[in-house]
Amino acid sequence: MSTPPPSTGGNSSPAGPRPYPTQPGRHGRPVLAPPFVEWLMGLPPGWVTAAHLDLPRTAQLRALGNGVMPQQAAHALRLLLDDLTHLHHPSASTAKASARGRRTGIRSHT
Repeated sequence: MSTPPPSTGGNSSPAGPRPYPTQPGRHGRPVLAPPFVEWLMGLPPGWVTAAHLDLPRTAQLRALGNGVMPQQAAHALRLLLDDLTHLHHPSASTAKASARGRRTGIRSHT
């Protein structure tokens, strides 16, 4: 049983074309494919699945499962920086905090 080729039918992201979501397991049944999880998280191909890392499938999935999506980290950092700006310059960032509150459902403390 071989793994089908990656799908490219419009299912791509900045991380590249969508890899096939499963691969054959030890007993021939399909199991989750680490390259697919890597792609879902928006990581570059080979971030944890590169052959030179020599990680077994379970270690790859554990690393991916314990990781943070880059987009999620960037959003959290933007929110923290907005809060820091507000703490240091309350009058300059009040409008920004109000706008963020409308987007995220978080109320401003001013």
